[in-house]
Amino acid sequence: MATDRDDFAIAFRSAFLKKGAQQKFSLFILVLVSLLILYIDTLDSKPLNLVRSVFKDGIYKASSIIALPEKGFINLSRGISDHIAVHSKNKDLTESINLLEERSYENTYLKLENTQLKKLLNQKIESNYSYTTARVIIDKESPYLKSLILNVGSNQNIKKGMAVLDGKIFIGRIVEVNYLSSRVLLITDLNSKIPVIIEPMGYQAILSGTNADEPMLEFLPENHELSSGNKVYTSGKGGIFLEGIPIGEVKLVEEKTLVSLFSNLQQLSFVNIDDGKESEID
Repeated sequence: MATDRDDFAIAFRSAFLKKGAQQKFSLFILVLVSLLILYIDTLDSKPLNLVRSVFKDGIYKASSIIALPEKGFINLSRGISDHIAVHSKNKDLTESINLLEERSYENTYLKLENTQLKKLLNQKIESNYSYTTARVIIDKESPYLKSLILNVGSNQNIKKGMAVLDGKIFIGRIVEVNYLSSRVLLITDLNSKIPVIIEPMGYQAILSGTNADEPMLEFLPENHELSSGNKVYTSGKGGIFLEGIPIGEVKLVEEKTLVSLFSNLQQLSFVNIDDGKESEID
């Protein structure tokens, strides 16, 4: 048994030594081939130059083919980055456009508001009475209530009973006053009763709200003769409002005598409040 083990160990070492010799020989051959290639590269002859050219072209071509995946990945990465950049830029441009449109809307609204204020200012200048201009901040319209909330109150000396006008047209009266706000009862409200005069005959009547767009004339004299288109004004009776403020014109519908208002109560942004005092105009 001991002899068999020694024979196996000797055979293994012998094989290992033979393998080591083969590795050394292979390394020696590679060194000789490298030196030979370097020497051949220094030679200058057409056949060798042709071989070198073909050999180098092959290496370059193979290198370029090997580099294709890397270039493709780089190009893909750049494409994704460019797409993200374009998307981000497009988002920024969209936000800029939206901002410009919002500013355009604001400018348009300011122009409209300026036009409305100029209209009210011109009407105030033409009038012999002083007014307070107010903005409508709430339109409280319901089946049982037709009123407006204004942004002025006792801080601007507003009092109950003052007439409220759309320009120079009567639309209602102040019924509630707070420090910074007040409420207007429109002439279309069911609780509104306004003494009026009708031209050209001079009939006295009461204009009563019906919660509809057109109030009704009541308490007309017997045997009155009215025609559609007759003008209706405040009469000033009872000293509540100034006389002669225009309201609308008569509209005969079957057996009812309605008044078609000069003002569109659905389109009010600013109103004038008449304090009943004459303005000091030179």
